[in-house]
Amino acid sequence: MEMNEMRRRVTQGVVAGAWGRIVRDEDGLTTAGMAVALLLVLALVFSSAQVYRVNAAAADIQEVADAAALAAENPVAEFMVAVRLCDAVVLSLSLLGAVTYGAGVVALCVPPVASVGARLVELGSKILDARSAFAERAAWGLNRLQTALPFLAAANAAAVGAANQGGASGGGYLAAAMLVPSKGAPIAVGADAAAGVLRESVEAESDALERAAAAAEQAAREAQEAKERAFERDCGAHPGYCLYERASHLAALDESLNPFYRSVDAWSFSVPLKRARAYYAQRLAQERPASDSVEEQARSALRKLFYRFAVDELAHGYVIETDNSFDAFFPRLPRNTDEMRQTALYRMAAFPITEGEQRSMHAWAGCPAAAGAVGVGSAADWEQGEFSPCSVCDFTPSSLGSVASASTAIENGFEYHYAAIAQAADEYRVAKERLAPELEAAKGATEGLIGKCAEVARSAGSYRIKAAPPGYRGAVSLVVSTRPVTADEGFESLFVVGGMTLGSRAAVSGATLLEDPSPEGQTVVTALLDGFGGDAGAAVGAARIVLDAWSGLLRVYGEGQEALAGAVEGAAASIPLVGASGLGPWAAGALRGAFATAGLQPARLNALRPVLVNSVHVVAAGEGRFSATYRSVREQALRFSSPTADLFSSVALELEAEALDAVAAGERGIEVARIELPVGGVSIPVTVALPPSLAEGARDLVERCFDAVGSLYGEVTEVIRPWR
Repeated sequence: MEMNEMRRRVTQGVVAGAWGRIVRDEDGLTTAGMAVALLLVLALVFSSAQVYRVNAAAADIQEVADAAALAAENPVAEFMVAVRLCDAVVLSLSLLGAVTYGAGVVALCVPPVASVGARLVELGSKILDARSAFAERAAWGLNRLQTALPFLAAANAAAVGAANQGGASGGGYLAAAMLVPSKGAPIAVGADAAAGVLRESVEAESDALERAAAAAEQAAREAQEAKERAFERDCGAHPGYCLYERASHLAALDESLNPFYRSVDAWSFSVPLKRARAYYAQRLAQERPASDSVEEQARSALRKLFYRFAVDELAHGYVIETDNSFDAFFPRLPRNTDEMRQTALYRMAAFPITEGEQRSMHAWAGCPAAAGAVGVGSAADWEQGEFSPCSVCDFTPSSLGSVASASTAIENGFEYHYAAIAQAADEYRVAKERLAPELEAAKGATEGLIGKCAEVARSAGSYRIKAAPPGYRGAVSLVVSTRPVTADEGFESLFVVGGMTLGSRAAVSGATLLEDPSPEGQTVVTALLDGFGGDAGAAVGAARIVLDAWSGLLRVYGEGQEALAGAVEGAAASIPLVGASGLGPWAAGALRGAFATAGLQPARLNALRPVLVNSVHVVAAGEGRFSATYRSVREQALRFSSPTADLFSSVALELEAEALDAVAAGERGIEVARIELPVGGVSIPVTVALPPSLAEGARDLVERCFDAVGSLYGEVTEVIRPWR
């Protein structure tokens, strides 16, 4: 026993000493130690690489699911562009019809271009008809297109899966997608009662408006002609004979009392009345006999009497003029004895009476034969009594009546031009009196019709195309792997177990649409509209007005009231507002004012961009079968951990049933509607085309994706956190 124990201890000592020399050698590690260390490092490297490969393969499928969800929302974003485009066209055509009607009403107020007005009214009616037809076709086309969105979304998702075959991990994927909600709300446009009222009103009142405008224009033209004649007689004929020239030459009136006007627009009838008052007051103050002869002194006395009479008479004259009325009184000065008998001058007691062998009346008190006068009398007294002409001054009533006869009968006389102005003032007043009721009738009809045009513009905000298509809440993608991936492919070694493969993999992702703020004027819709409403050949007249207005109104969708005001201003400026009545410019101003209160606000034109969100948020907003099934399956998957948990099959059945219903509608491009204007040959299709890469074989690809998703039974070993 002792010998054996000794041998055992010796053996242990030898082994311990040898091991100590191997491990604890003070000169460094031995070759065996280095080998062990390298083996450990290599085992860790290859094990870590395999873990990385497994994680990368798992991450790949989630990235594919994310891309598929975004791709599924792309058709919805494009659909909303088509909706906004159609909505913009409907809005622009509603406003174009109203503006065209309004421009037609304005043109009807201008007789020289009334035929253009009638054409504009006709086009306004046709444009509103074209608007309604386009809206109905667009609603039908968009409804047809939105039924295809589930298929288009599924096809896009499937294409993403197919495009990612043989990725970094060498796997293959089939992707299916479902829009939430899976069905959109029907798109429809209602009735536009304001447009019907406008059409009926214009048809009933346009003829009466045109007649009233023509009558007003005729009266206004006559008034304008009378005013122009009066202006010529007063100062327009300068340097020829006229009131201004005669007052300056005969009475030496200065500029303050004898103003000169170069334009009839700045002149008024009050000018010659004031000029005549100053002239006769000056002539009265300046009157002196040209010689000492009795005859000249008698004529001077009669002239002074006439001037005094003129000053008194003109003091009663007046001119009252407003924008809508005119009243004036130009006292008439007698041109002969007969006219004198109708004035106060005829009854003016200013002539000395003498008694003697014959009873006489004298021209003035200074007459040599007037000495011893017993009283004074008038021209009326002379003709009613028994008087003999004075043998010295030869006074008779005709002497007084003829004072102004010469200067009234020839154009170098002041009274000649004054009488013409007084006559023109009467004609102007009569024309203005005829003008007032016609103008009032035309303005009343115009205001009513323009108000109804503006009402159509205001109601255009409710006659719109709005959509809540499939997928407006979002999209959910389901992706499954199509072939196994070898766990150690590319890392084969003796350090890790070989021959293992990654099992079936699946991923879920969600996406929704968010508005992406864009720089002003750079949105998709405005870019599309830039091509509309451009020059349409050699259109002229009413057609040119309509096309130019539409070009401006297409910007209303993005710019609101400012663009509407600009289009109305352009349409009004395109109408030649020539005319004497002023009804055209007034109507154009009324048109601008009426549309200025429409209060249109710009639409939201930011581009819609798909963004990733948690799929829970997407399905929570849905109320269809898919959303309910998805929520139920997800709750079960999160609650239980069964190796036979069916994660996708129930959901896939809902996906396939609803998405494939729209295949037939989506396998070809869709013309949503066609814009057709009754002028300029404008015919523009609004289409949404399916890319050929999706159209060809898309149905088969979608069906295979749903089959693969539906047959996948993922083996879940722990609670999934979280579902995307």
